[in-house]
Amino acid sequence: MKYNRIDSTLFTTNRQNFMAQMAPKSIAVFNSNDQYPVSADTLLPFEQHRDIFYLSGVDQEESILLMFPDAAEPEHREVLFLRETNAHIAVWEGAKLTKEAALATSGIKTVYWLYEFDRVFFQLMTQADTIYFNTNEHYRQAVETQTREDRFIEATKKKFPAHRWAKSNPILQSLRGVKHPIEIDLISKACAITNKGFRRILKMVKPGVWEYEIEAEFIHEFLCNRSKGFAYTPIIASGQNNNVLHYIENNKQCQEGDLLLLDVGAEYANYSSDMTRTIPVSGRFTKRQKDIYNAVLRVKEEATKLLVPGAFWKSYHEEVGKIMTSELLGLGLLDKADVQNQNPEKPAYKKYFMHGTSHHMGLDTHDYGLLFEPITANMVFTVEPGIYLPDEGFGVRLEDDVVVQSQGDPINLMADIPILADEIETLMNE
Repeated sequence: MKYNRIDSTLFTTNRQNFMAQMAPKSIAVFNSNDQYPVSADTLLPFEQHRDIFYLSGVDQEESILLMFPDAAEPEHREVLFLRETNAHIAVWEGAKLTKEAALATSGIKTVYWLYEFDRVFFQLMTQADTIYFNTNEHYRQAVETQTREDRFIEATKKKFPAHRWAKSNPILQSLRGVKHPIEIDLISKACAITNKGFRRILKMVKPGVWEYEIEAEFIHEFLCNRSKGFAYTPIIASGQNNNVLHYIENNKQCQEGDLLLLDVGAEYANYSSDMTRTIPVSGRFTKRQKDIYNAVLRVKEEATKLLVPGAFWKSYHEEVGKIMTSELLGLGLLDKADVQNQNPEKPAYKKYFMHGTSHHMGLDTHDYGLLFEPITANMVFTVEPGIYLPDEGFGVRLEDDVVVQSQGDPINLMADIPILADEIETLMNE
């Protein structure tokens, strides 16, 4: 791994918190992701399943975590199963976790090789009444591929039909939504790397540069700072591409007078950052562009203040909608009649700002978090309003990552990333 070793206290704490919510005499099992084929003998780069990483720190394929708080033998209350390593594997694929290294990484003392799983699992299931399955219930999920976890669930239901089944996901949604201080530090590091990438491209953006050249500058800076790359597919959108919310082709040439919308974030140690900035390709905003830009910035600043403990997701977005409506009225994009006659199910501001303002973030860019529960301290959110004007050939979105505080305004993890229009112009023209 490129990142520095994470303090195993994080993973020990996460497991303790999870096990505290398990039913009596129950087992929870978490599987690594598959390695997915391209064709022939080529595999896509491995990405660890975020749940097993959250609970163990193990960042390796073909790994299994088992937790059984009521196991008869104390050594079976937390167990890791790893692919056995040897000298041959080390030569061809590189070092894999030894049992000693797995203990240092995870804090788990009992480590078996993977071929022992069926035997140990059967032994422990005879002591258990309930098995927790780790299903994907994220509100944005739309996965069609059968995963390693899916195959495990299917096989276990057939082999142990008399056991009760329970879901890990509600527990994980609750736990992962609130970040440990170590997690906040890791997200901060990802944000700091993103800052370096953004400052790098400010020096090279000019008319005639290609979107993919800008993407290349970002990845260069990210890799030089122990990131394995982008936290998500980057959006490098110039001109009319500003108005395509998930534009990822990044293959157009930037023209004089264009705005360039950059929705880019580095990952660090599997933790995401998520930044959006909109900058003038020519180094100067037009008056109209700056007016729109500053309106979006004001919405972002006011929306951030609403992310406080006790607030609810739905009402938060309704309040942001009111702030955006006020700005659109001031810009002349809406008039009073538009607001008075609007459909409550589709407010007038949605013509220019059609997406949500915030989402949880952490190990996943769109991270876990229960949307029907009140916001609490140490949740991490994006704040990303935008105004999109396809008839005028540009759009503006701005986005920072913030940590909710028990008192006062959230802490902006991207406070060091330039965002004021005048500061961006100054940096681009140095």
